[in-house]
Amino acid sequence: MLKNINITTATISDADEIAVMVGELLNEIINKTGAQAFNFSLDETRSRLIAFLERENYVVFIAKTEAGYPVGFIALYESHALYAEGSFGTIPEFFVRPQFRSQNVGLSLLDQARAYGQSQGWKRLEVTTPPLPEFDKTLAFYQREGFTIAGGRKLRVLL
Repeated sequence: MLKNINITTATISDADEIAVMVGELLNEIINKTGAQAFNFSLDETRSRLIAFLERENYVVFIAKTEAGYPVGFIALYESHALYAEGSFGTIPEFFVRPQFRSQNVGLSLLDQARAYGQSQGWKRLEVTTPPLPEFDKTLAFYQREGFTIAGGRKLRVLL
């Protein structure tokens, strides 16, 4: 097991490291599914992240080793819906580098997200998993941590 992981609230100074990990996350999804589901630009992702953090409508927790190497992150934003009985948190991105998986990094990040959500008065956290069956392990992780399947597939239309 990995010892001495530090989880902190990300700041603009973490934007480069987080943007790189977003690219790794999206590439993993594309490689496993064989579908070009995302367009990724490191510079645009970094700029977008900085703008989100500056507006304070997006929070990211980053996990680093004792030596300062980034090993994962979880992002959250506040959503509102009548079905959810008010405000709740959405997890748009959650990633742990493959070599650090199964070492409680993801669990620690999720615990931090839960604590943050409770401090905000959110009723729940929601997340969409990457496509199945390629990401069955991801679904199993969420279910082990108390998440339940709440509906159908995530759909989108580009504007």
